[in-house]
Amino acid sequence: MALLKILHFPDSKLRIVAKPVTLVDDNIRKIVADMFETMYDAPGIGLAATQVNIHQQIIVIDISEDKNQPLCLINPQISDKDGLQITEEGCLSVPSIFDKVERAENITVQALNEKAETISFNADGLLAVCIQHEMDHLNGKLFVDYLSSLKRQRIAKKLSKQREKSL
Repeated sequence: MALLKILHFPDSKLRIVAKPVTLVDDNIRKIVADMFETMYDAPGIGLAATQVNIHQQIIVIDISEDKNQPLCLINPQISDKDGLQITEEGCLSVPSIFDKVERAENITVQALNEKAETISFNADGLLAVCIQHEMDHLNGKLFVDYLSSLKRQRIAKKLSKQREKSL
């Protein structure tokens, strides 16, 4: 397994729309394993392949306290959603920035897992938020896109200054 480099806003590669995975093979399983390692190391609760410059529809999530409930979603689709919830979100691609975003409260998801098995389930609360957030990444969208353009500009400036300091 290997740690992957996480892209940071406003990197234009974060805007690339991911393509569906056509075959879940050992290469895809290695990507999934590397993504889990990267997410846990960051540390985060979700990671989309787009964030590590892999433009395929792959998401890894683990919202458990003990980091022992890994969930892999390949080619995820939301077939139903209802309710609204507003929660504070953060993102590994937008480090140290948090803001409130409105999302569906309940969702029904279909996807493949890393064994190429079709899975379908209902999600609510934090899991529903996390899945919607990561699926946005697969469509080239970031949580900051839900904020005003002024806030986005301030965030980009702040992150740019942080990068300059770390060089």
